[in-house]
Amino acid sequence: MRIGNGEFSYKWIDNWAKLPETDGWAHHGISVTSDEKIIAIHPTEPMVIIFDKAGELIDSFSVPIREGHQLALSSDGNKQNLWIADPGKKNVNINGIYEQIQGDLGGQVVCVSLDGKIIQIIPKPPHKVYNNGTFAPTSVTVFEKSLSGNGDIWVADGYGESYVHRFSSSGELLSSINGEEGSTGRFDCPHGIWIDYRKSNPELYVADRTNHRIQVYDLEGSFVRSFGSEVLTSPSAFAIDESHMIVAELRARLAVFDIEDVFITYIGENESISRIERNSSEDVPGWPNNIDEKGNTVRSKILEPGKFNSPHGIATDESGNIYSGEWLIGGRYTKLEKIN
Repeated sequence: MRIGNGEFSYKWIDNWAKLPETDGWAHHGISVTSDEKIIAIHPTEPMVIIFDKAGELIDSFSVPIREGHQLALSSDGNKQNLWIADPGKKNVNINGIYEQIQGDLGGQVVCVSLDGKIIQIIPKPPHKVYNNGTFAPTSVTVFEKSLSGNGDIWVADGYGESYVHRFSSSGELLSSINGEEGSTGRFDCPHGIWIDYRKSNPELYVADRTNHRIQVYDLEGSFVRSFGSEVLTSPSAFAIDESHMIVAELRARLAVFDIEDVFITYIGENESISRIERNSSEDVPGWPNNIDEKGNTVRSKILEPGKFNSPHGIATDESGNIYSGEWLIGGRYTKLEKIN
């Protein structure tokens, strides 16, 4: 199936990567390594899963997490390491009802090698907001030394206190931001963060999801600008295709912006979900899943090829192909193969 138009035309490859049937509620990001392996998290198990570009599972290993949320890669010499934001809670099926269950692990960021060796763990930071608050990180990104950065680690506490923290490469808390530094105000679920290297001065992008906007900071934590509130409803994650930025909107589409943050188009929009009034899903019962006749939450029965349901994590390869993992029971893994 072909979707999109012009330079943003793709072949939609439905269920590109397949997993054994599971009642686990997928809630993770996706990353693409330098040798173009695609990394995700198992919907049920605390396990990294690795696919080739054809969607074949080629490797997996366990990690000490409760919930593997958004992912990021960083370089360590000629090797890449994987960073995992673990908010500490996971939706678990208990007699047909999914409940968020706190684990023994969680509220942490874990860095592992691509063969599963633990490199670094960042726990709850020593910040006063956590005297009575919860640290539930949703995203992480590293200011790469290989790209003229200083190795700082940025962590978004999207499900906790809506802060973004800056750590040194050794894990020392350096500073924190919460949106009040700028003109547009306090973050509300800074769900995804990403460092943009497209310009001479790299910048930090924050997907301020519940506020339906993106806020931009410099790498010292100073506010620069905000954009997207007129065209975004649920920005959750970022990917890059040459000079274009692609934003995963949890409410059923991808949004494309140019290097000047100007909106270009949507990809794979599912209007039955994305057109819903913000913060409401009343006309799609049980979204992103469905409700059965007994009132139990079950995997969505209305997943359509060519239309997103709940894209939560995205990544791109060097050819501009897009890989998406969706937020629902069992997950859905889609590849958008770019048509040149």
